[in-house]
Amino acid sequence: MKKLALSFAILILSFTQVALAQKSTKEIKGDKYYSFYSFDKAVEKYSQANVLTIEGKRKLADSYRNTGNTIKSEEVYATYVNEATAVADDFYNYASVLKTNGKYDEANKYMDKFKALSPNDLRAKNYAANNAQLTNLLKDEGKYKIEHLTINSDQQDFGTSYYNGKIVFASSRGGSQSIKRSYNWNQKPFLDLYVADVVSNQLKDPKNLNKKINNKLHEGPASFNSEGTFMAFTKNNYAEKSNDDVVKLQIFFSSLKNGKWSKEEAFKLNNAEYSVGHPCLTADGNIMYFASDMPGGFGGADLYRIQKDATGVWGNPENLGDKVNTEGNEMFPFFQEDNEILFFASNGHMGLGGLDMFVTSVKGTGFGKVLNAGAPMNTQSDDFALIIDSKMKMGYFSSNRLGGSGDDDIYAFELLTPYVFGKTIKGIAKDKMGNVLPATIVKLMDDAGKEVATVTTSTDGTYAFTVDADKVFKLNGTKDKYFDGNNTTSTAVKEDVIIADVVLEKDPGMALRILVTDGKTKQPVEGVKYKVTDLKTGEVFMESATSASGDALMPLVDKRLNDALAYKIELVKEGYFPKTVNYNSTIDKPGIVNVHEALDLSMDKEVKDLRDLVFINDIRFDLNKFNIRPDASAELDKVVKIMNKYPEMVIELGAHTDCRATKKYNETLSDKRAKASAAYIKSKITNPARIYGKGYGEAILLNGCECEGAVKSNCTEDEHQKNRRTEFKIISMGAGAEKVDVKNNSTKSFDKKK
Repeated sequence: MKKLALSFAILILSFTQVALAQKSTKEIKGDKYYSFYSFDKAVEKYSQANVLTIEGKRKLADSYRNTGNTIKSEEVYATYVNEATAVADDFYNYASVLKTNGKYDEANKYMDKFKALSPNDLRAKNYAANNAQLTNLLKDEGKYKIEHLTINSDQQDFGTSYYNGKIVFASSRGGSQSIKRSYNWNQKPFLDLYVADVVSNQLKDPKNLNKKINNKLHEGPASFNSEGTFMAFTKNNYAEKSNDDVVKLQIFFSSLKNGKWSKEEAFKLNNAEYSVGHPCLTADGNIMYFASDMPGGFGGADLYRIQKDATGVWGNPENLGDKVNTEGNEMFPFFQEDNEILFFASNGHMGLGGLDMFVTSVKGTGFGKVLNAGAPMNTQSDDFALIIDSKMKMGYFSSNRLGGSGDDDIYAFELLTPYVFGKTIKGIAKDKMGNVLPATIVKLMDDAGKEVATVTTSTDGTYAFTVDADKVFKLNGTKDKYFDGNNTTSTAVKEDVIIADVVLEKDPGMALRILVTDGKTKQPVEGVKYKVTDLKTGEVFMESATSASGDALMPLVDKRLNDALAYKIELVKEGYFPKTVNYNSTIDKPGIVNVHEALDLSMDKEVKDLRDLVFINDIRFDLNKFNIRPDASAELDKVVKIMNKYPEMVIELGAHTDCRATKKYNETLSDKRAKASAAYIKSKITNPARIYGKGYGEAILLNGCECEGAVKSNCTEDEHQKNRRTEFKIISMGAGAEKVDVKNNSTKSFDKKK
């Protein structure tokens, strides 16, 4: 497997738990083979053990996975993953194997467990943010045309790179060496670099790239500058082993001089204790992307970028950050320089199983949204090492998917539709009635008001912008003979497509505008039916409903400056009290007359109890008295204000007592208090008959605090207080009216019946 060609953090499990039982001789031998990547022999020894420790089971499951037997790997994980000794990485690795076996629903259960135990793990966050898109990732949406290459052997063939119109790739096909060496991991020959011609996307006539470069262990993959005169390639560190007795991978360079490749030069970051590999050079060879499990990363193999200074010396490596890297393995970077797009493989980002290929836009030192390349480029197997031409049309990738020639194979592909990064803001330019507006100029601006892009809507009124995530944008729509439409939207959302329409109003010349709002929230109310009647002629001037923005525009076709206006405006909406207001004014300037600036066009939600409409404190009386105290009059004035706002509102004012004193006394006292309160309100409203007072005494208690006759109550004073109350029940509700004289800015209520 190519995962071994780069021996990064191959052991991605957390073998930190102390064995709970004495290891058997077979398990100890299995551990030895495991440490040298002889996974087939490790499986043999572990399987011979009568009992395995938890650590042994982990290594057995991992050995099966590394030899490609994911079915057996799943079976071993299942024997211990639900035990109390299981740790977070057990859930993650089991979920990974389940995905490789196509069991996505089951895999999600264990990813949920992993997320619960490691919520701050980048893999958990990535899963939480993107798992809902799994169904879409599995769909073949016609984005790619894929072709298996005839050059593939029954060995490993992978890791392509462009080289002077040819393709260089890594392969374990063996060649004609007299001494055959094989790699412990898969018992196949070591990797060498080959170069092949390109004929109609197929690779033909593969040859050994250079016998001096291809040595006894692994070489490849490689990368070249645009002239093909400078090469970076991965190879085993022959000289020394790490403290854990493992041969790591390193990067070396060679230059083409006089038709010959120079002696290899070691990369400054090569180290016996960690691996570096999978280089990708820019066209001039001065910037290199690569993978490494060096200390200080996020975990596993991370992607890095490094640049040469003016003297040609490599500087310090830059980790590509947590948008790209995770605690898993990120490998095989390919930077498409002309289009500033980075491709890479990962088993840490949300994928379909094994390694998946991902793509992101490069923005200076940062990166855009990371996209999974999706099916059929990605499968439940390992898919990796993508390269693509400067036109973003054709390229190659590697995979060990079913249907290949035996192991990792190379595939050609065509990209039929371009990648879309970031978020998409799309919408429709339309008028207040919902009619689409073609040929509308829509400008997109950032939150500082700087113009980002401009489009003209098509015949269906639609527009779309591709933008960055986590930002605020403003939209402005302009069209001849229309008022501008504006909208503000944010891309700090999970959705990749944000709908944001712009609504324009046709310029009617002279017009009335009304705005209806909710009396409590002050927010616009959509769908309010309004009828405007000309009080001079008695004719209905306009009848419709408010838009989503709670307003309406009514043309004044036959009106001129200094004309007097006298209109009755009736508002009706289910769930709200109906409302009627009169508007009297004189046109003192051309354009739009905003009626709501002179009238209160707010509507109150329908309620049965007046206290749900306005806050009223308890009405207090002196002991055994019913005269209206100053503090009570302040509360009753609130009722007066509401009843004057709705001149046809009818209210029953009910007074209640607690159980103490006699029933007859309580009835008499409560009735006097109710009638006194009602009388106070009657004196201040139109049509005083709209309110009446009634005393209920102790007839309607809110709790079990009864104490009449022989019954003795043990209720507290607070419990008795709940029964001493005044209620304002709305009996009926009709349309009301307010007469407004805009000139002197005075408002007086009146009774429509008078």
